[in-house]
Amino acid sequence: MRPSHTSSRLTEDQFLLDSLKIAVVLLDDRLRVQYLNTAAEALLEISASRLRGAHFASCFADPAPRKALLQQALLEQQPYTERTVKMVLGDDREATVDYAVSPVHRDGASQLLLEIQPMDRSMRIDRERAMLSANDTSRSLVRSLAHEIKNPLGGILGASQLLAQELERDDLREYTDIIIAETERLRQLVDRLLGPSSPVQMAAVNIHEITERAATLVQAETNGRLRILREYDPSIPELCGDRGKLIQAVLNLVRNAMQAVESSGQLDDGTARITLRTRIVNHFTIGGHQYRIVCRLDILDNGPGIPEDIQDRIFYPLVSGRPTGTGLGLPIAQSAIQLHQGLIECESARQGTRFSIYLPLQTNHGPRNETDNLDR
Repeated sequence: MRPSHTSSRLTEDQFLLDSLKIAVVLLDDRLRVQYLNTAAEALLEISASRLRGAHFASCFADPAPRKALLQQALLEQQPYTERTVKMVLGDDREATVDYAVSPVHRDGASQLLLEIQPMDRSMRIDRERAMLSANDTSRSLVRSLAHEIKNPLGGILGASQLLAQELERDDLREYTDIIIAETERLRQLVDRLLGPSSPVQMAAVNIHEITERAATLVQAETNGRLRILREYDPSIPELCGDRGKLIQAVLNLVRNAMQAVESSGQLDDGTARITLRTRIVNHFTIGGHQYRIVCRLDILDNGPGIPEDIQDRIFYPLVSGRPTGTGLGLPIAQSAIQLHQGLIECESARQGTRFSIYLPLQTNHGPRNETDNLDR
């Protein structure tokens, strides 16, 4: 029997839709999935055979209002677009998408055609650009201010030392000793604000040597009370970096995680836990450049999380969630990683905090500009 014209047309339509990079889903008049193309399967991380016949509204993190909008579009035959909506993927993770709905008539029936664009990647790139720009601006301002403070501090310190030599009474020297000690403390703070003065010394470095060094130091500081878990990918090749600066950056983050669980009393009750996880990420964008291979180091703790009011500012100098904190550890770590063309990102909730360090690995193919080449 020769295939019908309708069947042939459907096959041709499916071939064309499967060739598109944008995710396309076709719903029937009951909002059940009739068809989804290859891009939609990849986006939703679920096969067409599993999703076909299911109610598509259940794919949204908040299905009730989405179902009402889809029913209204079907009833009134009016298209609409909704932005930054959360969808539930096949492994229960969530993804942010924009989607457009267009009513269509096919074989005498009303249907809905959905075009879905993933937005997580472009949103992350935009957020990264804004963060790096803000960090550069704040660091420039702080360095300028630190230079202005450092000059008079030298004069105060010198005058105090000369005054102490002229005083004969010990009780008066106590005051000059206080001035000298506090001035020296301010000078050390200013030096930390100005950042390291030593040049970068690049060499082949194993990321796990860096993490183990930081873990050893922090466990020594806590007398072994802190449980540190390792989830390493042993296949990660060596990267080109400054060993000392990388250790300082990772140590600052691990110590920050340790202080978080310590402040919540978890060190004392034995529930404190930090996880060090390394993974390979392919085709990752940092600072407008896409790298073929990137090493990602996650530092996860099960502490109380970062206060919401400072989560957007934690990489700014002098911003700290602890009363005794200086607010310099995270900016210094970010600066050290940026020297390696890398980036630090943070996600925090009440169940804990995750800092992710991304470091490009050496390849024969260097970074390439990626300003317009976003998979939207």
